[in-house]
Amino acid sequence: MQIVFNDTNTDFKVCFIQNKDLSKFDDDEFFKINDYKGVGSICNLAKRTLYIGLSEELTYASLIASVGSAIKTIKNLNIKSLSIEYLNIACEFYSAYAIIYGVLAALYEFNKYQKESKNSKIELISLLVNANDDIKEGVRLAEVLANACEDVKNIVNEIPSTYNQLSFEQDALKLAKEFDLECNIYSDDYMQKEGMNAFLAVNRASAYPAKLIHLAYKPKNAKKRIVYVGKGLVYDTGGLSLKPADYMLTMKADKSGAAAVLGILKAAKLLNLDYEIHGILGAAQNCISEKSYMPDDVVISKEGVSIEVRNTDAEGRLVLADCLSFAQDLKPDLLIDLATLTGACVVGLSEYTSGIMGYNEELQNEFYENSKRSGEYTCVLHFNPHIKELIKSKIADVSNTGSSRYGGAISAGMFLGEFIRKEYKDKWLHLDIAGPAYLEKAWGENSYGASAAGVRMNIINLLRMARRK
Repeated sequence: MQIVFNDTNTDFKVCFIQNKDLSKFDDDEFFKINDYKGVGSICNLAKRTLYIGLSEELTYASLIASVGSAIKTIKNLNIKSLSIEYLNIACEFYSAYAIIYGVLAALYEFNKYQKESKNSKIELISLLVNANDDIKEGVRLAEVLANACEDVKNIVNEIPSTYNQLSFEQDALKLAKEFDLECNIYSDDYMQKEGMNAFLAVNRASAYPAKLIHLAYKPKNAKKRIVYVGKGLVYDTGGLSLKPADYMLTMKADKSGAAAVLGILKAAKLLNLDYEIHGILGAAQNCISEKSYMPDDVVISKEGVSIEVRNTDAEGRLVLADCLSFAQDLKPDLLIDLATLTGACVVGLSEYTSGIMGYNEELQNEFYENSKRSGEYTCVLHFNPHIKELIKSKIADVSNTGSSRYGGAISAGMFLGEFIRKEYKDKWLHLDIAGPAYLEKAWGENSYGASAAGVRMNIINLLRMARRK
């Protein structure tokens, strides 16, 4: 995809309508015939023009979504080039990013298993603006993030019969080779030696070995060391606490957190960020066999914390517990985990929003404010000492499920907090991306399937951190 500036000689044009103001467009008759009042999008094929009516409360998220929704209506037409108006809603950098990311994200499709599929023919996008450095950098950011997110979406959308723990290993090694990253892969023997029994218990019934994957991007004179941990359940049947059939569908998306970590590393390298960034992926498969771990089991984690297993379908937090221990050995300045951890987070926040949790309220709020510029929706969920009571166990240090159905997202986050050492509690964030990670209905710029949740918000958080310093 080629992106240029101020080329008006294109096959199609996209125009923005703000505050329902149609006066600047010479298309009165078309608007009148179609009774168009500037709300939503409308396409005048005769003039090869797409009009996008923007919401009155314009944000980066709504701009990305509006552009994405509109582009979906024309992307399968016989269009090779597209010009789109520039609109500055607050900051030139993030406005350019939002417009171009909305276009690029909308062009994504996962159709490798369809006999007949129609892909967009668009090869050139022209942003109609005299571009300064901020605008050019914003466009570059959009290109990088769209590229990284496409890789993540392809991993998450891939079917469970094809994508397993070894696939994560191969993708990590490929990424490391292409972008000159450090990569170490650890399997069962190493994890047994390190006492990562919680992680291993989850994978016990799988036909494939568990994989602990450690990638690192180490630029010279790095300002900080940041570690991302991703839940990589390539498939989750629920184990012996078997999921109902309807709930098992989409569980190929339980690898979204680990896939997002790969995307973050790729984007960080392409953007030449001056942070040392580590990615820890816990790749496992929660299956059923005579080797399955069982409800009523007690497993001892790498951190030495004993865990009562009351439900084998609360498996992601067991994998993350040991991965977070491994991550803390790296002495991070900032530690962030990403996981499709709880259905409770989806119930509480909807399928559009990720939950932000942790012990440091200032850190949570800063991440929330930064995430707004990414176009991803987030919400801070505060820990509560009364909810912590729900994960107490009578036979172990902690239970892997709460004793109440209420507050499940927060109790899961507080479970993870039991494995965070005192010196890292103020440096840790838990991101529950269960809602937006996989979409069973398209919305905004997102198509059906994976959305690469977590990649954009984390990269923009790093950019904002850098600018603040």
